[in-house]
Amino acid sequence: MSNYILVEVNVVNRQKQQYVTIKGTKEGLTLHLDDTCSFQELLAEIEAKLASNSNPDDSPLLGVRLKVGNRFLTNKQQEKLRNVIRSKKNFIVEEIESNVITKEQAIQWKEENEIVPVARMVRSGQVLEVKGDLLLIGDVNPGGTVKAGGNIFVLGALRGNAYAGLLGNNEAVIAASLMRPTLLSISETINRAPDLSEQLEGSNEMECAYIDKNEQIIIDRLQLLSHLRPMLTRLERRM
Repeated sequence: MSNYILVEVNVVNRQKQQYVTIKGTKEGLTLHLDDTCSFQELLAEIEAKLASNSNPDDSPLLGVRLKVGNRFLTNKQQEKLRNVIRSKKNFIVEEIESNVITKEQAIQWKEENEIVPVARMVRSGQVLEVKGDLLLIGDVNPGGTVKAGGNIFVLGALRGNAYAGLLGNNEAVIAASLMRPTLLSISETINRAPDLSEQLEGSNEMECAYIDKNEQIIIDRLQLLSHLRPMLTRLERRM
């Protein structure tokens, strides 16, 4: 007589994992995309979900923001995502936000945000330019020029030209131990002498220049800088 072994097989019905979460905001839709699945799985689910949310042809354009987490997207993959979403008639991608950047982008970010210390005198006809913040230990003589993508700090006399916020930063400042500039420029706002000379007459304090609410360059005491631009002291606040 044969012996039979009965094997019980348990079948577990697993719910399919969701790779795309859609949240509506006043500005439009935000899509939170899973960063562990394959790119093709992501594309397929986006297309399926947006198809069910598409509106009639005459509906106004609806902005879509993509949050892709720790997934790196090539330019080709970004374009595929934009095309899939654009094909849903009234959807358009406004922003793709990723926690991952390329090495080149990281180097660029570092250059634009680091403080570059330089110990020298900038003479007439010379130009000193950095991508980030400039800390100059020395004077800027008349006819000399200093430029920075961010802020400019001069531990000396500023008698020449200073251009701060070249990357379009209206919050950039210019500070000097002795402020006697020929020209000050912050982002796209310019202030020339002799308008500044009257304001600085008789002042021996360290001073700073910044753009006020009226989009004018104002020079004031350096002590006010921590209140005017609190982000400059962000490291101190974290301690």
